[in-house]
Amino acid sequence: MRFAVVGLIVSVLAAYVASVALYAHSRTANHRAEVPAAGGSSIATFTVEDVQSNYSVVVINLAISPGSALLDPQTQHLNEDLSLWVRSAATPTRRSWTKGMLPGVFPVPVTIAGEIERWPFDRYESGPIEVELLHGGEGGVPERLPATFVNHLPGWQVTADNGGGLGPYRVTLQRSLSAAAFGIVICGVLIAIAGVGLFVAVQTLRDRRKFQPPMTTWYAAMLFAVVPLRNALPGSPPFGGWIDITIVLWVLVVLVISMLLYVACWWRHLRPDPPQPGAPPVSVRQPNGPRAKVRT
Repeated sequence: MRFAVVGLIVSVLAAYVASVALYAHSRTANHRAEVPAAGGSSIATFTVEDVQSNYSVVVINLAISPGSALLDPQTQHLNEDLSLWVRSAATPTRRSWTKGMLPGVFPVPVTIAGEIERWPFDRYESGPIEVELLHGGEGGVPERLPATFVNHLPGWQVTADNGGGLGPYRVTLQRSLSAAAFGIVICGVLIAIAGVGLFVAVQTLRDRRKFQPPMTTWYAAMLFAVVPLRNALPGSPPFGGWIDITIVLWVLVVLVISMLLYVACWWRHLRPDPPQPGAPPVSVRQPNGPRAKVRT
């Protein structure tokens, strides 16, 4: 027994250290430090900020860092008209700035596709993304811009690849190891709740442990705790997915069976006491008549 307790404590500590290490690694890898300053060439910086709840569109903030040749050396504002085209799988985006302005930051919706049913190992990819800068306005000569991608999306790993050169970029999103580990731990907690509840009910039914009436409220509390724990899963996987069919549903079934077994123990252990011999007679009222003495 002592070795089992020590092993349990060591396992919990190891799991805690592993989860913290995974979170630190994911945080360091996902959040890039600083956007490189533009030199002689212009640079487009995509900052991944948000993903919609249905995992069909990711919102990316786009910032343009004009090259030194496009800026007035005195005011550091644009010295000519500029237009920007962003082509992606979503609706193409256009922005224009006149001479004397500075390009601002604006959101660009990008459609993504993936298999949410594979949660928490789901993976999503975008269509091709191209950024072109037009010198002199809409009718200017297009210039394909290199892009830098910065991840500000917690719990996700974001990568971008253009195959080398200035080809179109494709963005890939997948859950970080820390988010996947958190979801697996929550699933383990649900399974542990069902296992403990069934073990206690079976041991009480076999008269290995005494019946405790307050335990019935514990079973009710565990039943009501299943749905909040399920909603605490990172990313809120859609209802009806594999996690509901293989884990959540059967946790509820096992808890209900355990509660019914414990109610059966209540029915068996708390039956009325039999009358004791020599007890005083009990008065029984007869219909339309005097009370009769019944001796037990």
